[in-house]
Amino acid sequence: QVQFVESGGGLVQPGGSLRLSCAASGFRFNLYSLNWVRQAPGSGLEWVSEISSGGDRTWYQNFAKGRFTISRDNAKNTLYLQMNNLKPEDTAKYFCADNRYGSNRGQGTQVTVSS
Repeated sequence: QVQFVESGGGLVQPGGSLRLSCAASGFRFNLYSLNWVRQAPGSGLEWVSEISSGGDRTWYQNFAKGRFTISRDNAKNTLYLQMNNLKPEDTAKYFCADNRYGSNRGQGTQVTVSS
């Protein structure tokens, strides 16, 4: 079955950086576009970014443009999210998913941005 395992979250100060990873299995990884979504405390799921199956096209939510970079390694079945200049409002649990709604996602990795 489809499985996503996210890692790389943690506590970081405002302005800091984190690189999230998502190991995927159970499907032909290189055939599907993939997404990152997030969920802040007390809020619903929010789409962050998407990357095409080949990695040549990317899309970002406005808040992520210029700060976040999505990428993938199809040889390793792994999705990444490089996050720079993090802000307190980026605090959330981050998930990789096979669609923008996050209906099929992993357990997530917690990102906390605080001084």
